[in-house]
Amino acid sequence: MANLNQQYQTLKTEPENPFLEDEWDEVAEGIPQPEDPFIQKYFQGRDALIEEEKKQRSDHAFRQSLSPAGLEADAIVSRVRREERLTVWSAHFEDGLSQEPAGSIFPGMMYALAKERMQKTKLWEIVRRMPKGALLHAHLDAMIDLDFLFEMALSTPGMHISSPLALPTTEGRESASIRFIYSNTQLITSGDIWTEQYRPFTLVPIVLAAENFPGGRTAFLAWLKQRCTITAEESLEHHHGVDAIWKKFTSTFAIIGSILFYEPIFRASVYRVCQQLSEDGIRYVDFRVAFVHEYRKEGHDEPEEGYFEVMRVFGEEINRFKASEEGKSFWGARMIWTTLRFFDNRQIAESMEDCIAVKLAYPHLIAGFDLVGQEDLGRPLTSLTPLLFWFRKRCAEEGVTLPFFFHAGECLGDGDETDHNLFSAILLGTRRLGHAFSLYKHPLLIDHVREKRILIESCPISNEILRLTSSISAHPLPALLARGVPVALCNDDPAILGHEGNGLSGDFWQAVQAWENLGLAGLGSLAENSVRWAAFEDQSDAEWGKDVREGSAGTGIRAKRLREWMGEWERFCLWVVETYGDEVGGEQTQQAEDDGGGEQETVKGSVKEKENEKESEKEGGRESEKK
Repeated sequence: MANLNQQYQTLKTEPENPFLEDEWDEVAEGIPQPEDPFIQKYFQGRDALIEEEKKQRSDHAFRQSLSPAGLEADAIVSRVRREERLTVWSAHFEDGLSQEPAGSIFPGMMYALAKERMQKTKLWEIVRRMPKGALLHAHLDAMIDLDFLFEMALSTPGMHISSPLALPTTEGRESASIRFIYSNTQLITSGDIWTEQYRPFTLVPIVLAAENFPGGRTAFLAWLKQRCTITAEESLEHHHGVDAIWKKFTSTFAIIGSILFYEPIFRASVYRVCQQLSEDGIRYVDFRVAFVHEYRKEGHDEPEEGYFEVMRVFGEEINRFKASEEGKSFWGARMIWTTLRFFDNRQIAESMEDCIAVKLAYPHLIAGFDLVGQEDLGRPLTSLTPLLFWFRKRCAEEGVTLPFFFHAGECLGDGDETDHNLFSAILLGTRRLGHAFSLYKHPLLIDHVREKRILIESCPISNEILRLTSSISAHPLPALLARGVPVALCNDDPAILGHEGNGLSGDFWQAVQAWENLGLAGLGSLAENSVRWAAFEDQSDAEWGKDVREGSAGTGIRAKRLREWMGEWERFCLWVVETYGDEVGGEQTQQAEDDGGGEQETVKGSVKEKENEKESEKEGGRESEKK
């Protein structure tokens, strides 16, 4: 490799047949200059073609309706991004990185490697402050702050750990199917689960187990966290493939669920998730949970039958947070009922009946239905189609509305059964598509998705860590945005995937930092989409379509929430201008300086005066163009 580099450097600096000086002068005279009229005409045609293509983008209408504050904020963020790509994300500009291999720091690097540095940037500060609207794809049991969850388990009386085998060895502790369970009877008084003397499935108080773990409580917590997350090292080992990472990924849910679904812990966890999401600028959530875990009421050894109690508690904690001072701007949350796609017909049908029963009891909390689990190893939607039609019939018989919000296309396949789940999901009437990673391979389906206004719930960091893409720079989402497909960014399973935060800031930052065409305005469009396609209330297909189409010009709760978000967006853009305008400057400011004007006419000075007159024009313009 060193010899190849030397040869390349020689070729660069010492061409074999260089022009003689007088020859080059003659050749140079014949090369057109950039300012020549026909070269300028070429550039104008090129620019026009680029602008024509941008009109097809899904964020075009949003950009056209930007207020003066929005335009200036977008320009400022573009300059921040460019500056940081040359400094923060380039080893050549870092004196402290002189010992690192050249090229180890670069824009769009893997999330696990970038996140510590990311959180020290201006761009991160801006994204953290941004109003993000709604979170539409998030699995509740994969969103709980694990440090908080483990401390809750240790401080909650009656929590125990059990295992199907003794765990004296590192190998056993790494692979055993451990579970946690509440019991009001202390069966043993020692933490001997780590010795050969342990009897399988015996309940050991978690406090004793932690104290007696090799290395003590701190080592116990580190071990437990490793069992419940995709570690940084695992997230980088793409050569092991998708199935391998999914094996570890799915193993975490049973452990976390066995802690989470005990009433005192569940209550505290739901409230904390709402806190964290609200702090990150999220106003509403469509959660998902696979209803397969046992749930126990406080002080009860026996699990509840059905899932009425867990949904009652879920609703109470959402309302408790909304009633608090810190939750006064939080709009609420609902649940998309999910079951596992690898279940047999009887298990899925039983889950569907449970879903309908809970929907009848808590109609305001259950938003729809989905199937989850690794698509490649689960049943394709073609196998489940008869069951899904039966479910529709049962919903009609019971008078409930339970639309589909399917996972589909979360795969690398091209034309296989898993990839073709996209066709099934669209034909079955899904209102949104979870992931749809492989959609970019299907030009006809892209047209259908755009025409039917089916939103893509895209989860870039999840797709990277679960080995569908090597990095954000290689993600196919920009291809969908360029084709006009509506998209919202989502975080999927942030606690398990190592986001170190439950919000959307990580995915938003990754996208705006990696994709030149997006910018702050593009992020704003994605956030607006999340509100437009949120499942705030039960609606027929016709009502849903009309509401999504009309947007903020409508009369229902969706239109109201969109107008509220627009107000937040305008205040945020003004904050960007006021906070970073003088420090960074916008493109319009820079143009005034370049023109030599004695007085810099920036949008910043006129923002407040123009906001009111722009508001009505903005709403009308966006809606007419989206129609």
